Amino acid sequence: MRIESSGQACGARVTGVDLSEALDPQTIAAIRSAWLEHRVLAFTGQRMDDDALERFTLAMGEFGEDPFFDPIPGRKNIAAITREADETSPLFAENWHSDWSFLPRPPSGTCLLAIEIPPLGGDTLFSDQIAAFAALPDERKDHLRSLTAIHSAARGYAPDGVYGDHDSNRSMAIRPGESARARQAHPLVKRHPETGEDALFCSISYTVGIEGMSDAESLQMVMELHQWCEQDRFVYRHRWEPGMLVMWDNRSVNHKATGGYEGHRRELHRTTIAAVSA
Repeated sequence: MRIESSGQACGARVTGVDLSEALDPQTIAAIRSAWLEHRVLAFTGQRMDDDALERFTLAMGEFGEDPFFDPIPGRKNIAAITREADETSPLFAENWHSDWSFLPRPPSGTCLLAIEIPPLGGDTLFSDQIAAFAALPDERKDHLRSLTAIHSAARGYAPDGVYGDHDSNRSMAIRPGESARARQAHPLVKRHPETGEDALFCSISYTVGIEGMSDAESLQMVMELHQWCEQDRFVYRHRWEPGMLVMWDNRSVNHKATGGYEGHRRELHRTTIAAVSA
């Protein structure tokens, strides 16, 4: 197995390993170590089916919860991230976020397997939240460590949200509901349970407030942090290839989708990896 850094803020390309078969403990340990170091791993040239995707996910941990996606037929833990060639609905997941950060125990990681990749566009952007926090002045760090952020899925998955009752002509099996209005508090700066590093844990998608601040003050702070984190020095742009599996660490990166593949179909199969204890 060979691991080659992207040369950007985070991310690495992995070759020389076949994820279609069960992995031995030494390989699993090496992958996890590289994942914690590089935050995002892209495994090239894979020939995985859904059985292999589930087996690999379980090698990294238990399945995480997917509260607002219907799974693909015949599976409980795989969702299809799909966009048809003629689809005109707003692009899915086009704002920065960490997957399901509004849960009491958000998933530690996400796996995304390329099923059908368009010839252009569709890059995924990742923002290294550990590097972004580390680059802040010490006084700013201390202040942010003292804050608690409020997360909610309401903007996206409530009946009146972006993917709610008025969303139409979308190929993805999204299931909005009133439960999306629930709120969950998390420290604005979270310590990574496996590496001990501090990371910003907020996003314009799911952070709806900060304890002790007005809505206007909270929004201003979230936007300031968003602008700080989307600087090129903190961002890795991932370009997809057929047969590629990407896994990322939701505890250390935010991510967002991009378009640019109009007229082409795109499908990826997705699992999440459950949270681990510190």
